[in-house]
Amino acid sequence: MANPTRLSGDAGSAHETVYRALRTRIMHGEMDPGEALTLRGIGKQYGVSMTPAREAVRRLAAEGALTMSSSGRVTAPDLSNDRIEELAAIRALLEPELAARALPRAHLALIDRLRAINARVSEFVAKQDAVGYLRTNLEFHRTIYLRAQAPAMLAMLETVWLQLGPTMRALYARRNRSDLQKHHRMILAALAAGDEPALRLAVRTDVTQGLKMLVS
Repeated sequence: MANPTRLSGDAGSAHETVYRALRTRIMHGEMDPGEALTLRGIGKQYGVSMTPAREAVRRLAAEGALTMSSSGRVTAPDLSNDRIEELAAIRALLEPELAARALPRAHLALIDRLRAINARVSEFVAKQDAVGYLRTNLEFHRTIYLRAQAPAMLAMLETVWLQLGPTMRALYARRNRSDLQKHHRMILAALAAGDEPALRLAVRTDVTQGLKMLVS
């Protein structure tokens, strides 16, 4: 466990900080699928009382990022292949649309930034760093989708990413794939060419084929 992060301020700000810290850890796969948490442990780690810890967990449970049983047991999501495929189908609907909406604002500076991010993705793949790969892969996609100026759509997508985080990291670590970022080069080429059909296809392929490789 990381060193305790002490929080200050009122219960509302404490709850928000714990929520965001846990949300980031889950989305980036820094928890194992099915990993158990306790409110007491969360409170100790972040230096807060049970109330903000409980509220943060309830909020994450509502997003599907954690599960909380009637007995109060809290766990990270552990997804079946069917559930992974369902979430991949949602990604395949949302992400090409977000990319297409971003295309008119995909200037050279954005493409250069995406190339730099993709180079970091390759570095993490070479190091077999699953958490680093997942974090930079999401950064690549989010950097594009922020240009879509569609916050409701992006919020829906981030909920899907959140549910997938631990399982994606665990699957990637087991499969030891080295070719997961190749579709990013297709995305970059389509952005540079201003080719919307090619961009939609490249994003959809990246989402669906990447997950198929991991679960196969």
